[in-house]
Amino acid sequence: MTYVYDCDHRHDLPLPEVKRIVGSKAANLTVMAVELGLPVPPAFTISTAACRGYLGGGWPAGLDDEIRAHMARMEETVGQRFGDPADPLLVSVRSGAPVSMPGMMDTILNLGLNDATTAGLAATSGSPKFAANCRKRFEAMFRDIVGVEDVPEDPWEQLRAAVEAVFRSWNSDRARAYRRREGIPEDLGTAVTVQAMVFGNRSVDSGTGVLFTRNPATGEPALYGDVMFNAQGEDVVAGTHRTEPIAVLDERIPAVGRELRDYAVRLEHYHRDLCDIEFTIEHGRLWMLQCRIGKRSPQAALRIAVDMAEDPDFPLTRAEAVERVAAILADPPTRTTERGDVGPALTRGLPASPGVAGGGIVTSPDAAVAAAEAGRTVILVRRETSPDDVHGMARAAGILTSTGGLASHAAVVARGWGIPAVVGAAEVAVREDGIVVAGRELRAGETITIDGTTGEVFAGLVAGAAEVVPEAATLLAWARDLGIPIGAVGTAPPAAGPALAPSAERGAAATRTPDDMLRALLVKGYATPEGAATALLMSTEEATALLDRLVADGLAEHAAGSFRLTADGKAVGGERIAEDREAWGIDSAEAALDAFLALDGRMKETVTAWQMRTGDGEATFNDHTDAAYDAEVLRRLASLHGDAVAWLGPLEAGLPRLAAYRERLARAAEAAAAGDGRYVASPRVDSYHGVWFELHEDLILLAGRSRAAEVAAGRA
Repeated sequence: MTYVYDCDHRHDLPLPEVKRIVGSKAANLTVMAVELGLPVPPAFTISTAACRGYLGGGWPAGLDDEIRAHMARMEETVGQRFGDPADPLLVSVRSGAPVSMPGMMDTILNLGLNDATTAGLAATSGSPKFAANCRKRFEAMFRDIVGVEDVPEDPWEQLRAAVEAVFRSWNSDRARAYRRREGIPEDLGTAVTVQAMVFGNRSVDSGTGVLFTRNPATGEPALYGDVMFNAQGEDVVAGTHRTEPIAVLDERIPAVGRELRDYAVRLEHYHRDLCDIEFTIEHGRLWMLQCRIGKRSPQAALRIAVDMAEDPDFPLTRAEAVERVAAILADPPTRTTERGDVGPALTRGLPASPGVAGGGIVTSPDAAVAAAEAGRTVILVRRETSPDDVHGMARAAGILTSTGGLASHAAVVARGWGIPAVVGAAEVAVREDGIVVAGRELRAGETITIDGTTGEVFAGLVAGAAEVVPEAATLLAWARDLGIPIGAVGTAPPAAGPALAPSAERGAAATRTPDDMLRALLVKGYATPEGAATALLMSTEEATALLDRLVADGLAEHAAGSFRLTADGKAVGGERIAEDREAWGIDSAEAALDAFLALDGRMKETVTAWQMRTGDGEATFNDHTDAAYDAEVLRRLASLHGDAVAWLGPLEAGLPRLAAYRERLARAAEAAAAGDGRYVASPRVDSYHGVWFELHEDLILLAGRSRAAEVAAGRA
């Protein structure tokens, strides 16, 4: 088996398949180097198969020889030798999963430095200070990531240890938390790219930066991002240093500014989408280090879709634009049009991710998780965020940082998750027990509101009015003209197969109460009116009326295009679940959860089989071109469904509302069997897996437990 590939290797495979083999980062390096001829430092990549082999049984046989052979080719290309004390070749070691996981795994820069090579770098660069700075950075990263106190002198030993550390970072807590939040399969593994170093910290005409080809918060068609001069890449994304807007390149190094704009256009046209680019400038020469499809806010996604489809020179049709954002159009984002009279803002930072969010102050990710578990809405305030904070970021209503730019970790993750965020609010000082904003002390738990559209921060809870963004109307009109259905996402599947028998639940839909909606939102976390209607087997109009009533009673709130419970709502919802538990009996609830787990294992295996296939000992994405394979997976789903109904049916006598899950599972199973594969596991419809997950959450609550505790016990 081949484990290592040069970045200019022509795989002659579709891009998704190349990403499966060498990871998204390396696949996109190949696009830039081979397909577009952009300046990319020489590199080679150790495949995801090597990572899976290492995690499963140790360092793969023959991998050392392959690495040395590819390093020799890199040495020939750059005219330097790895470990040469006279003129050393230094490398970066970077992770790269098949699915982008920004900042979740590890990177080491300047690898190959020891006493001898540091002296050589000082001599060739003419700057002992530069060489010492590189050595200091390398050793700090190496100790932090590899986990050793003494950095080896042997560059080859350094390289082996770094590669192993990146492999292990696939299973780090932060990477696992991110995959759970994003629904990324656990068994993909990460590739490792070893790339010749180019130095943004070499001189005043050197620098590093991250840019988006359009504004990922608003969709505005202009380069958007951060640059730092005389710095290395980690300085920009870490959020620990003050950056400058990308436009300053036009003043400082105008030739590089022109090149970047040209490359941005070419990359957008190639990928037919917003691109996220990392680059380094060394002595005025531009090097491209990474390109990937950029995460963007829902508001930006709509504007970008409209602008690209209306541009006669851009390769995106109106139909493709609508289909790309159909899920967002089912409940389009809003923008604030007016705000109540709350006085002046406490401070202002950079508007990193649009939307308004209010909640109690927490200053650590663990505190955010604890507050969310207790039913409180919070704003996570940090000096900056790091990948280690993602578990708390995922549970916060909004994020505020005192440092960092528009391409910092906090900004990128918040936009990708649709969480309002303000970054770089320099007047915010973060303490363990609260924050100080421009001299005003606010303790942990006190309420603040952030506006990720304007960058403003307010004391207290700020109310206001909002309207649907105008691009939604344009796209909805296109959808009508093109006959593309919008609004069906998250509703019942189309009729297929034998008709469902009438049920008491359908008859009871008209008598649903606010308590039923409280339970549904407590289980789902958040829901659109359409999604809530599907969960309760009722019309969207009836669901909307119940949701509006909960909002009027202060039990629910509208956030990011959906509804969720307030702290009071979660408390009342918890009381209703407790009443269910008492009526059903704790022994019955615990027995139901225990019985569910045996079926849950089969469910996880079935969904994994639907998404991934195994052949020749390797897992590959299921492209659903093998009808026989898919039919076998659907047969397994049907068998599971039969057993699930047999188990669930008798439970309804003790807790009648469980019948709604049985009916939703039946709908999804029928739609999947009729050929609509979305109803196996897609989050965009009321899929079998989605209903199953909600049933599991409900059973956990009924048993008086938490999902976190179940995960810790190996039961979820």
